[in-house]
Amino acid sequence: MSSASSVLVASSSFLYWIPKPSPSKFSKFPSTPSLTPSSPPCYRVVCSGGSPQPASFPDLSFALHDALESTGIDASHAREARKSFVSQIQKLSDIERETSICINRCVDLGRTSLYIAAEDDSLMSHSSVPLPVDAFLERLDDLSMGYCSHYNSVCRSSRQNFLESIEKYLYVKKGFRRSTANNQAEPQALDLHSVLTHRSGSAVMLSLIHSEILKMLRLWGLLDFDVEIFFPHDPHGLPRAYDKQKSKESDQPHIMTVQMLLEEILRNLKDAFWPFQRGAADSLFLRAANAANCIDKFNGFEDSGYRLASAKAAQHRLDRGVWTSVHFGDMRRALSACERLILLRTDPKEMRDYSILLYHCGLYEQALKFLKLYQDMKSSSAQNPSTDPVSNLEEDTVKKLIVRLNLIAMEGGWTRPWYVRNYLGNNSEPW
Repeated sequence: MSSASSVLVASSSFLYWIPKPSPSKFSKFPSTPSLTPSSPPCYRVVCSGGSPQPASFPDLSFALHDALESTGIDASHAREARKSFVSQIQKLSDIERETSICINRCVDLGRTSLYIAAEDDSLMSHSSVPLPVDAFLERLDDLSMGYCSHYNSVCRSSRQNFLESIEKYLYVKKGFRRSTANNQAEPQALDLHSVLTHRSGSAVMLSLIHSEILKMLRLWGLLDFDVEIFFPHDPHGLPRAYDKQKSKESDQPHIMTVQMLLEEILRNLKDAFWPFQRGAADSLFLRAANAANCIDKFNGFEDSGYRLASAKAAQHRLDRGVWTSVHFGDMRRALSACERLILLRTDPKEMRDYSILLYHCGLYEQALKFLKLYQDMKSSSAQNPSTDPVSNLEEDTVKKLIVRLNLIAMEGGWTRPWYVRNYLGNNSEPW
């Protein structure tokens, strides 16, 4: 077996080889041309043997895939992508979650990000062919290999020159840029396969690509010192690598860990595709609750006429069975992001946000179930009562929503309204 067709698999005690997937036959996603024979072969690092035992995930019985299939939509590719996503995050130990993305080993972040994209692609396109994850992994690996032709004596002269040469290769030679548009205007900046294709992405996607190049260069022996990725919190900055020995105290908030990266990817998707984009409150939950008339108008969040009209329009689209619209979110992708954030075991509020979306879908029994799970987790955390007015309003709204759901159960049972089928069905109305 040739070395180029194998993958290096590393554990705490041994190395072994497994075959690398064959090149993709998908002509619509061409790979980067092969490098010169002198370039080092491409290997991906996978943790084995010494990795933590997978955590047991409770059966949360998420609603999205079942609801889609109940409308006649095939969700098999979406289910498979979700299963693969879970197989990756189950490897996360508490230590690995807090590990820098530049040195993590047990979770393949590139592959995990592509599984996220693969599920969303299936939800949106209903294609009979799944997203070619392995083909895009090869493209990501080829991007690392391409740097080798730029590695010269100037790069070796100092650590700073070496890191700057990587930045020049990524942002100048290859033309990767940070998307300056908001998420709704340029949603392809949020999916790794689209970023690799269009070379325009969010800060978190560029951080991921940059870190994957660094890990490959370390594997090949070209990088022999500790580095970190500086993650920018401003709207225009680019992720950059720096020598960890020269780090400052002010750099600490800009270090991206594995958990932070996965959360950022999924929260970007959730924010971008939240079906209720307009509202006076920054809270996504309160925007959706306001559209459901779960918030009193005297609470200090008086809406302008424009915002009220937007909320009513969103509810009207729901009632008519329109699940997606230009600049007004997409219920399927918002639900999918919420479900994966819950699986990632982030903030319990993700269950609350998921519940309000289920309520809007008419899935009242599931909505109540996850609201109760949220309350149980919140009460078990033994947090001090919040003094934040927004948090207090959110909790009051949760209680009102629970009362409403209990009344629905008593009055008419859990029968779904007529529009649920249309709402998650294959309706392509554009507005």
